[in-house]
Amino acid sequence: MQDAANRVYIHDMDGVRIGEIKLPTYGTASVWSSRKHPDVYYAFTSFTYPSARYSYDMSTGESTLMGRPEIKGVNMDEYVTEQVFYPSADGVKIPMFITYKKNLKRDGRNPVLLYGYGGFNISLTPGFSANRLAWLEQGGIYAQANLRGGGEYGRAWHQAGTQQQKLNVFNDFIAAAEYLTAEGWTSPEYIAIQGGSNGGLLVGATVNMRPDLFRVAIPQVGVMDMMRYHLFTIGWNWASDYGTSADSKEMAEYLLGYSPVHTIKNDGTPYPAILVTTADHDDRVVPAHSSMPLRFRHRIQVMPPNLYALTAMPGMVAESL
Repeated sequence: MQDAANRVYIHDMDGVRIGEIKLPTYGTASVWSSRKHPDVYYAFTSFTYPSARYSYDMSTGESTLMGRPEIKGVNMDEYVTEQVFYPSADGVKIPMFITYKKNLKRDGRNPVLLYGYGGFNISLTPGFSANRLAWLEQGGIYAQANLRGGGEYGRAWHQAGTQQQKLNVFNDFIAAAEYLTAEGWTSPEYIAIQGGSNGGLLVGATVNMRPDLFRVAIPQVGVMDMMRYHLFTIGWNWASDYGTSADSKEMAEYLLGYSPVHTIKNDGTPYPAILVTTADHDDRVVPAHSSMPLRFRHRIQVMPPNLYALTAMPGMVAESL
């Protein structure tokens, strides 16, 4: 992995690099080979590439496409993915992939779906999603930020987004939206943010920190109660990344400072439209994180399959119970 995307190199048995399998664009690859066969086989996927299978001839250095799902009516050549590096609040450069139609104009009015995770040493590499393709087909931009807390650059990158450095993750995400605005891709009234589980915490925390920066927020099965998360089901196992309120007074104060259910303002602050989702049988991030601590001045919607959603429309105020 190099800058959150896969590269495939060929080495001899002494470890000397003798070649590279060129991939179509930024993406994620997996490789199969055997000493009994001269060809190497690999799979490749990216934001606009459904998982494709290739054979690679070691003698000629040529790849041959063996199969790829067909998506009728969509021309993948109309899209482009680029990678940018933007500064976070402390000056650290954060990589981000931006995918869009080639004829898109930077007029500050393009709708953007900004996605992030930033935790548990998990790397966000490019991958295909039919839902995202539908978004792109309608003229939207998909941006995926590789925040600290992930595994994109090894242990130090992961640790820089854990425990009492967790605010780095939120600042990285906020800086991504600010970059997209400053560079003319979009503006706050056209930005939606999305993340699940630890990414749901990311969305919940950042929308409380900067409600003015986003139009829509979609925290999915998020860890929202940072003071008590370790008391429910498997939550204790996340302490290595988060720390717990029982560790020390300093750790408790740090968690309280960004815990989404404890930092919602009740002073008339206009929040963006928020869609909070949870699963009624989730044994990891229990539904209480999303459904019990929040009360929105709007009806509760039941969303199949087994999803409860609390929604708040623009201009509505979220209140803590």
